[in-house]
Amino acid sequence: MMNAIEVSHLRVIRGRRVVLADLSCTVASGTVTGLLGPSGSGKTTLIRAIVGVQEVAAGQLTVLGQPAGSPELRRQVGYVTQTPSVYADLTVRENLAYFATMAGVATSAVARVIETVSLTALSRTQVGQLSGGERARVSLAAALLPSPQLLVLDEPTVGLDPLLRQELWALFHQLAAQGVSFLISSHVMDEADRCGRLLLMREGAILADATPEDLRQRTQADDLEGAFLRLIALQASA
Repeated sequence: MMNAIEVSHLRVIRGRRVVLADLSCTVASGTVTGLLGPSGSGKTTLIRAIVGVQEVAAGQLTVLGQPAGSPELRRQVGYVTQTPSVYADLTVRENLAYFATMAGVATSAVARVIETVSLTALSRTQVGQLSGGERARVSLAAALLPSPQLLVLDEPTVGLDPLLRQELWALFHQLAAQGVSFLISSHVMDEADRCGRLLLMREGAILADATPEDLRQRTQADDLEGAFLRLIALQASA
């Protein structure tokens, strides 16, 4: 089975700053892969390159076997940004009906995604009246409308309470079990254990690519935050 994402020697320059110098990594199909690292490490730049909205200076980047940003990927890749990109003055159902039309998807998909993200009871509520977590679920529902093979989520649980975060992660794994691939960025290390595999970033480079258990064993750390700090110390002393 091919990888969902393959990045080879990627170089990205923003302004006069080299954000990603020579980055290579892969994301396996049908997995929940976490992209973890502190703010400013280059996670969002990498994600923007993967979804085809970031100009790259060099390197190769393929998504589902196609060059990143290819028109063929528009309905195969779902992208959810940090800020929910939905309309506050429309109801949940109206938002999703609009995005279905824009994506060329049958309106019958609206009821499906509303049920998937557990918003049936709020489907006629204006988005502006929803909580932050509920708005995040509307954005996720919009990304799910075309039944994408890959979902790229940038800090999808930031600012949410623990219960909502747990519910969203359960949904991610439910969809992954159905064959959807996930790349989920976060700077919250306690979320790392929810991922099947981790890409740890620091200063524009991949510091580690491993399972959570492998990272703990490799660093002899009790938790993944400790493992990350030990990896930084090992890199500094190398």
